[in-house]
Amino acid sequence: MEPIILASGSLRRQEYFRMLGLPFSIMPSSVDEALDPALSSVTQAESIARRKVEAVMVALQDRMPPWILGADTLIVSGSGIFGKPADKDDARRMLLELSGCTHEVVTALALYNGRSKTIDCRSSVSSVDFIKLSEAELDWYLDTGEWQGVAGAYRIQGVAGCFAQEIRGSYSSIVGLPLHVFYAMLRQNGYSLSGS
Repeated sequence: MEPIILASGSLRRQEYFRMLGLPFSIMPSSVDEALDPALSSVTQAESIARRKVEAVMVALQDRMPPWILGADTLIVSGSGIFGKPADKDDARRMLLELSGCTHEVVTALALYNGRSKTIDCRSSVSSVDFIKLSEAELDWYLDTGEWQGVAGAYRIQGVAGCFAQEIRGSYSSIVGLPLHVFYAMLRQNGYSLSGS
């Protein structure tokens, strides 16, 4: 199998790559993740995922790998789109907004195919119902530090899983790598899953 560059520092995405037995290397790309309220959540997530791939392409110009994967996850609530919280107060604001409500989780993938010199972008949208959080629960969760560096200030596979009373859609997408979408992209772009 050909190696894939993962343009992400996400440990969860790395775990999924290992689970699938895919050879990969990590090259997190730093791109502007500022959100534009005029654009849809899917458009924004796909744009950020694409920019992550393009940043790796620029960095590796002469040594272009056969495959690069970028990903981005956004949370959509009644008041707008959430990326990663800037600080603990921002995380509290996001969690208060999600408390007792249903929200959407949009995860976009961008796959660079070195043979066709194209970038394939796709998304998965799931929904999560959160329980109503008390101030004590908010304080407890924020003190864990788990909110740092993740969209919407929570990791469903961590302590915050206690707050998700129901999910509809793809659990792996909520974690950050929609396996069904990723697998379809690999197959349709000609990635060989065999060792030869």
